[in-house]
Amino acid sequence: MRRDLAVLIVTDSFPPRCGGSGWSTYELARGLAARGHRVLIVQPRPGAARGLRTREYEGLRVLEFGSPTSSVPYLRNVLKNEYLTMRLTPVLRRTIADERIDLVHAQHVLSAPPAIAAARRAGVPVVCTVRDYWPVCYWSDLIYDRRVDTLCPACSAGMMTECIRPRAGHARVLALPMIPYMRANLARKQAALARADAVVAVSSAIARDLGQRTSALADTRLVTIPNPVDTGAVRGAAEGPAPLSGPYAVYAGKLAFNKGARKLLDAADRAALPWPLVIVGDGPERTAIEHAARFTGRDVRITGWLPRNEALRWIGHAAVLVFPSHGPESLSRVLLEAGALGRPIVAMDTGGTRDIVVHGQTGLVSRDVEGLAADLARMVLEPDLRRRLGAAARGHTERTFEADAVVARIIALYTSIIDQKTKPGERRGS
Repeated sequence: MRRDLAVLIVTDSFPPRCGGSGWSTYELARGLAARGHRVLIVQPRPGAARGLRTREYEGLRVLEFGSPTSSVPYLRNVLKNEYLTMRLTPVLRRTIADERIDLVHAQHVLSAPPAIAAARRAGVPVVCTVRDYWPVCYWSDLIYDRRVDTLCPACSAGMMTECIRPRAGHARVLALPMIPYMRANLARKQAALARADAVVAVSSAIARDLGQRTSALADTRLVTIPNPVDTGAVRGAAEGPAPLSGPYAVYAGKLAFNKGARKLLDAADRAALPWPLVIVGDGPERTAIEHAARFTGRDVRITGWLPRNEALRWIGHAAVLVFPSHGPESLSRVLLEAGALGRPIVAMDTGGTRDIVVHGQTGLVSRDVEGLAADLARMVLEPDLRRRLGAAARGHTERTFEADAVVARIIALYTSIIDQKTKPGERRGS
């Protein structure tokens, strides 16, 4: 029997100005609404004026909750975590009652603790999607030292001391007293997550690390359901003339250390890339990349941040997409969109990347920058390989990540949880 549900999605990120995780949340919300479910989004906005403001995005109602923040590191963390949870939880509890919500779906690190707490107090089911490593790493990226490629084995006091060193610089001694707070903050997040009726890991890597790195979730239902991508909408957004007349390689994303941005130029140089290298994005590494690009002698073009349709057009017409990420990607939106556009991919083997890029079938995957360079050089020399891998990537994306199928799996999860918690004939969320 069909059930039209009232679903409250609580998310840190949502269009129009957001990264890949926000677009994945949007795909879920739009998919639910298209099936007749009533969807309300609440988005905490640290740094915005206090209170609730309503906006609409493509027919979806979004309530933005403004809260204070600070530039002082410790105070900033407390305001964006513990203080936000304290302030937002009762607001969400009232929203659940006023909107007669049947189920709450939390999406991110800041929104998960208050959303789960509010749902529990209201007596409605709650699901939480985990898109990165916030339940097992205070910094959410498992990177403790930029000088090594080895990921942090555990968020112990000793490893927290190690990860503070490169982040705090000369002030690291002053930052060491933060370790008790960091450990308590991580424990609170894990305890909150364990109270969800189900946790959705977006990739096999996230599911594995949640299972291996925290005992708090031992009794929590953990399922693996990927981020959805509307392949037709992605292709439509990418329509338009090619931005360059000849072949080029493209990187799209944040210019940051964990994204492997600096390895990008190294790989292109080792591969003797004869094409332009187009970098679509911006971030803290941009100045260093621009400086390094001047000494490579290669055609490197940095566009900065672009509207989504323009970024997709650059990806859609590229000869190859390069993905040099150093950090453990959960399930990269850029890779999903490149697959939807039928683009061949060369990628570093990190996190959930192999859920998207099957080596030798839908792309090429390597473990170091030398391998990445070799794969890029091979793509340049073998146009038939590019065509074969691109076509296979498109088919794999349609079969595995298409929004219709993914949203159907989410709805099935909702239904099973509601069936377990609700007696026949009882009003859900009442």
